Amino acid sequence: MEILSPLRVWKTILTILSVALIPSLSARVQDSHMTETFPSSDFDTGLGLSTTQIGETTTIPHRSSLRDLRKFYHFPKRGSFPPNFLFGAGTSAFQIEGAVSEGGRGLGIWDDRIRRNKEAFIDGDKFPTMIQHYKRYKEDVQHLKNLGINSYRMSISWSRVLPDGTIKGGVNQEGVDFYNHLIDELLANGITPFVTILHFDYPLAIQEKLHGFLNSSIVNYYKDFCELLFKTYGDRVKHWTTMNEPQIVGLITYMHGFDNDDPEPCQATNLCKQAYTVVHNYILCHAAAVKLYRQNFQATQRGEIGIVIGTESFEPYSSKGEDVAAAERLTDFFIGWILDPVVYGDYPKIMRELVGNRLPNFTEDEKNMVAGSTDFIGINYYTSHFAKHETNKTNMSLIDNYDALGKSEEFNAEGKTLGYLDKYSGNFVYPQGLYNILQHIKNKYQNPKIYITENGIPSINITNPLIDIHRIKYLATHLNYTKAAIDNGVRVGGYFVWAAFDTFEFRAGFSRNWGIIHVDFNHNLTRCTTVAGICEEDVGVIGEKNEKDWFKGEKDMEGECLSPERETMSLKPLIGRLGENHESELYVELCKSRLGEMDPLERDLQGFASVHAPTSSKSYQNINQSLSTQRSGTIQHCESHYWMPEKARDR
Repeated sequence: MEILSPLRVWKTILTILSVALIPSLSARVQDSHMTETFPSSDFDTGLGLSTTQIGETTTIPHRSSLRDLRKFYHFPKRGSFPPNFLFGAGTSAFQIEGAVSEGGRGLGIWDDRIRRNKEAFIDGDKFPTMIQHYKRYKEDVQHLKNLGINSYRMSISWSRVLPDGTIKGGVNQEGVDFYNHLIDELLANGITPFVTILHFDYPLAIQEKLHGFLNSSIVNYYKDFCELLFKTYGDRVKHWTTMNEPQIVGLITYMHGFDNDDPEPCQATNLCKQAYTVVHNYILCHAAAVKLYRQNFQATQRGEIGIVIGTESFEPYSSKGEDVAAAERLTDFFIGWILDPVVYGDYPKIMRELVGNRLPNFTEDEKNMVAGSTDFIGINYYTSHFAKHETNKTNMSLIDNYDALGKSEEFNAEGKTLGYLDKYSGNFVYPQGLYNILQHIKNKYQNPKIYITENGIPSINITNPLIDIHRIKYLATHLNYTKAAIDNGVRVGGYFVWAAFDTFEFRAGFSRNWGIIHVDFNHNLTRCTTVAGICEEDVGVIGEKNEKDWFKGEKDMEGECLSPERETMSLKPLIGRLGENHESELYVELCKSRLGEMDPLERDLQGFASVHAPTSSKSYQNINQSLSTQRSGTIQHCESHYWMPEKARDR
């Protein structure tokens, strides 16, 4: 173990103060909650490391160490959120179920796309089975229960319930029964289902018959599907979302031409109406479903229904007026594209001006149906960008709309970023962006009820995907900004981590390790809760467990995931007495990468522990010997059991 010089120690301190304490550095959020949540005094007490836990050597993920991480990242307490707040995690049917040709399920559009172009998808060979959730749903519900969440965001496969997409073509009772059993299993374990009706995938037969959402006739077929779901599951499902991120489908699939079934997708040099037509029909489907639910089911079933959109916060690239205007345009073209119609009945004025006759019109009846067609708004948030004025329509990224005359940038005119770059995922982490979006929706769209339906970060490029400590920081800071928004009047009703389990992320496959419950494809799809998942369970925010329940279920988890031959999945605290009557816990990751690199956070924690204790060469010598002994045995297990696939690690 490297002995840190005083200069290195202070550099470490400054690094953590500048990165981990993002909220306290924010000029936007000055409320007392954020000040109390991130007090600088915590750094004068050794990160709150508890000496009462020193000496515990239980197999890790070690809950005493996670308790210290909780203190370090200041998770807000569950009791500080509104009553009936939903703390959950999410997935979608296509991304985890598998059994694509079993149980009477029909083919979906993504089955067809992957089969026709398998080489374009990492893990394309795994899509027929995914993580076998269809066959292992009871086991998966128990894992969710062990997390302590009170809600689970799921979707229902249109292709599994209606194989050819139509009522006339026949209802697949086996598919209907599967979701009945899943919903009942969730409720029996105290977990509220939060159901998405359409999460990207729909029957291939609908695509072939109608050309999918390019044809407005899809509204009738979609409404029939919704009616079947309301009749069948509405007595138990009280939270419905009609669809997931329709504007993302319009932008990526149609405007940018990725995985587009049409022979002539929109391209920058040949702008067309496809993206706008598709999103227009998505909105009409949404409004028709809401109208149906409100007229025929809501009064008796006492549920709520809304829509889920993708979101980003766009900050001006510079102080120039054109960049300030670009940020407003990108927000309207990304968020307003959906929310303006479902709240006010029509698209933003700026879209009408810039898109012209390529933007479809709502009839008066459609405007009346669309306006106010949501009980709540679901938002998916991951990162944010700067917005730069751009007139060259060929110089755009995947989330940019060619007509918005603006480009999203990771760096501003001064070379600064929004937040910090997470080295594992390559994403810029900017939790204040979530706060900004919540405030924007509150102020512009009549202060609606909001659910944060997706928020998370993957564990790609981590040698051991169970050791996702970087994700703890991500979730803690975003939860604190959520709490700050609530304290400032935003009506947030729930927060869902993406994802509950490792999900098939389309072209990225399973390579990104999104789940707080990891699925080990090298060991019979074994489910193992990650460090972040356990921390969430213990923290009393995502999970509801009391301290006396912290070790509940650990024996089962240890036998399944942390057996001696799988030691690569464990961490162990290395204890060194650094002076008389003073102990510090050195929480270090023993399973190093092939290059022997220590995770930066672990190095920082180690540095802080050493700063706040007397030192001696003998003490450090003992620690180094302990580290060396532990490391040699563990690395052998890492080499043989738990290295990530080459294609994932190298991405």
